[in-house]
Amino acid sequence: MPVQAIDTLTPCPCGNADGYPRCCGPLHEGLAADTAERLMRSRYSAYVLKREDYLLATWHASTRPATLKLAAQQPAPTWLGLDVRHFEAEGDSAVVEFVARLRYGGGKAQRMHEISRFVREDGRWYYLDGSFRED
Repeated sequence: MPVQAIDTLTPCPCGNADGYPRCCGPLHEGLAADTAERLMRSRYSAYVLKREDYLLATWHASTRPATLKLAAQQPAPTWLGLDVRHFEAEGDSAVVEFVARLRYGGGKAQRMHEISRFVREDGRWYYLDGSFRED
């Protein structure tokens, strides 16, 4: 599956003005995220860039699906932005609440409001699961 190219002079897909090479890029290449919020932001960027390999590698083994089939999504989503609403960590557990904006095909923009749970094992954060909220 081809990985989407990214302009290194623009903000990172997660919204960080420092740009992809200084934000999510190193995480996509194997650097461990220092917080669950940073992992969540890198996972959003991975959805934007169709990095299914990274998404599965950062998904906790107890809840990880076999595949996400991102390449087969029709119409494919266009990701429009990310807003982190709340981040809370205690020990090796964390919660991140965020709103991601996306559009399918030429349709109307939509919002995905999720409260995600994360766990840290052996120094690495993993996405455990999430629940969606209606706005």
